[in-house]
Amino acid sequence: MTDAVGSIDMPDAQDEAPESQKKTRKGGKRAKKGPLKRLALFYRQIVAELRKVVWPSRSQLMTYTTVVIVFVIIMIGLVTVIDYGLDHAAKYVFG
Repeated sequence: MTDAVGSIDMPDAQDEAPESQKKTRKGGKRAKKGPLKRLALFYRQIVAELRKVVWPSRSQLMTYTTVVIVFVIIMIGLVTVIDYGLDHAAKYVFG
């Protein structure tokens, strides 16, 4: 049987490569290492990523903290008002 690419029974000539020409990948970053070496690599990568972090200054940190606290207080007030309203509505409807 033959199709547009070639014979199903016979592989194409470009697919036939001698075993000596095939590249085998040995080593590299994903080579099998011991669990302690992998753990050490993991911690080295963590430290390298933490060095890239841009830490906020003290004034930025105070501003961000204040904004978060104010937002949380506003949301607590909003949820309290909605809960109070729904409580009264349920008491009115169900007696």
